[in-house]
Amino acid sequence: MVEKIDEAVGRFSISCKFKNVVDNFVWAFIGVYGPNSNHDRRLLWEELAGIHSWWNVPWCIGGDFNVVRFPSKCLGADSFFSAMLDFSDFISKHNLIDFPLEGGTFTWSNSKAVASRSRLDRFLLSSDLEEHFPNIRQKRLHRLLSDHFPVLLEGGNFHRGSRPFRFENMWLKAKGFVEKVRTWWESYHFQGSPSFRFASKLKALKLDLKKWNVEEFGNVEDKMNKLWKNLEVLDLLEDSRPLSYDETLEKERLRIDLEKVN
Repeated sequence: MVEKIDEAVGRFSISCKFKNVVDNFVWAFIGVYGPNSNHDRRLLWEELAGIHSWWNVPWCIGGDFNVVRFPSKCLGADSFFSAMLDFSDFISKHNLIDFPLEGGTFTWSNSKAVASRSRLDRFLLSSDLEEHFPNIRQKRLHRLLSDHFPVLLEGGNFHRGSRPFRFENMWLKAKGFVEKVRTWWESYHFQGSPSFRFASKLKALKLDLKKWNVEEFGNVEDKMNKLWKNLEVLDLLEDSRPLSYDETLEKERLRIDLEKVN
């Protein structure tokens, strides 16, 4: 999809300049991990500004900035701090777009009895990059173990074909699985060239695996989707208030169940 034409590694960032294969559009992505001290944050803003000045192309910055923009994006904060103002000044100075976050309010929480939640993670885009990808949006995804929620930047315009076959690791834990696969494989008989016979046997094996999966485990995808949905409900609830003891236990149970089926 893209060709990397340059790169840069800084103290707080890793940057790549890309060229789209389809239309030769050149742009840059900068991944950041922000520091905690105000002094080092100012060095981060200078580092990012220097990269942009050097390449002077449409750009996108994404990662954990370790700072929020507004008090409402940090649980318990009721006033602006200098770090917030510096962050917003950087965004304004470079005409960057801070898209609304879909799917939740915060991107980090400590998951402790005394809750702490913040919007630390985000993508920022230059206006000329947004013009090239007009359907861009960012949304919070589900999380399982990390204190951070993954944030997905979607740009659209990519054709998604049929879903590829997926091998589930939990199949290997089923008693007699390997022998069952061997028996299936040896039962297939096709005529034609070696490559045709091999491809036909793989196709037949895929059908048997799918059928056996439903019989042995039920519809795993439906189970996973239901677990993720229930976990998302609790995550959204936690955005607005601390979870009760029972809700916290339920959240932990959901995480354990998801680990088992993933």
